[in-house]
Amino acid sequence: MSHLTILPTVLRDAEGLAASLEALKLSPQWGGEVPGFAGEAKQVLLQVCLAGGERLGWMRQGDGSLALVADLQRLSRAQELQQLLGRITRRYAAEMALRHASTLCAGTQVSVST
Repeated sequence: MSHLTILPTVLRDAEGLAASLEALKLSPQWGGEVPGFAGEAKQVLLQVCLAGGERLGWMRQGDGSLALVADLQRLSRAQELQQLLGRITRRYAAEMALRHASTLCAGTQVSVST
């Protein structure tokens, strides 16, 4: 018999996202701007600089979720962006599940290996 577990994919916890990015060997930076199309820049809460100087950022939305900010057209030509975003999302989901499990099992250390 299998056990189905649904992990969240909506990013809401900036600290959890930063920990996830660090676990993936990306170096998150708090604040700043991410350049976009035609010189437009967006203020972000958190960002990472990828190989080649491109950046991904996240900004807080009205509902509390974190929205991805990037020039996706440029990035999609330069890297395996979809795979990277999938790794970030999976790592974030695992991070948040482990944080939740730790609160349920106070005094027990829970960790994830990648």
